[in-house]
Amino acid sequence: MRWRDREGSSNVIDQTGSGGARRGGRILGGGGVGTVVLVLVLYLMGVSPTEILSLFLSGESQRPPVTRNANDPVTQERKDFVKVVLRDTEVVWGDIFSQQGRQYQEPRLVLFDDSVQSACGLAGSAVGPFYCPGDENLYLDLGFFDQLSHKLGAPGDFAQAYVIGHEVGHHIQNLNGTLAKVSQSKRSLSKKEANALQVKVELQADFYAGLWAHHAQKRFQMLEPGDIEEALQAASAIGDDTLQRQSQGYVVPDAFTHGTSEQRVRWFRRGFESGDYDQGDTFSAQRL
Repeated sequence: MRWRDREGSSNVIDQTGSGGARRGGRILGGGGVGTVVLVLVLYLMGVSPTEILSLFLSGESQRPPVTRNANDPVTQERKDFVKVVLRDTEVVWGDIFSQQGRQYQEPRLVLFDDSVQSACGLAGSAVGPFYCPGDENLYLDLGFFDQLSHKLGAPGDFAQAYVIGHEVGHHIQNLNGTLAKVSQSKRSLSKKEANALQVKVELQADFYAGLWAHHAQKRFQMLEPGDIEEALQAASAIGDDTLQRQSQGYVVPDAFTHGTSEQRVRWFRRGFESGDYDQGDTFSAQRL
């Protein structure tokens, strides 16, 4: 992805290097890579961080906060990259909303390590990147990019851009009132039905990520050979079926909350190839 020497967003809040948010001397979210793999089924925010924490992060870690050099060259480069990607989303979604006669409300992206306090609660880094509707912030531990590349087999800067694009997609859903409607609907649904509804939320966010990539390419000519393949590999790597096979050796479709690898790839591709906002209605689609 061609991102160097380009404008970055001013909406990135850097909380790295602080040792993580603390409460009672203990940090929620410990557990290492094993916990990360389990939680990745839910990491792309549709299920709230509070729900995720109650399911996977009920145990508190006694380990001390991890101290990182927040200004080493690799970390600084990642921060610069994130700022450019977020700025690209601001420009693209600002244009799309303007065409609809609306004003786009830009989200903030909070960079953290170990743990972070959001309006959705205290979240450990094992939760992965997430969006909190309560404060309209995106949250990202830059160390997740290492997990994406080395543990999930989805390397490349545009795989990372896809993750940010997906989380911004949840912000779009929040602005559209979609997340509030889904949350309300879930209260009267069975677990199986609620999971099926959540899949539609996640696939739409994948579509929005592809839609952003389409318009960002037209606007900035930022794609390089292999970039879209990187995004598609990332989408495939975090499909429910793929993650379930990796973590437990078998697939439970009724437990899907984000869609299969094939579905995630297809909806991202649909957004990228069509560039048509109106083609992203996963809630009325006959085929997911």
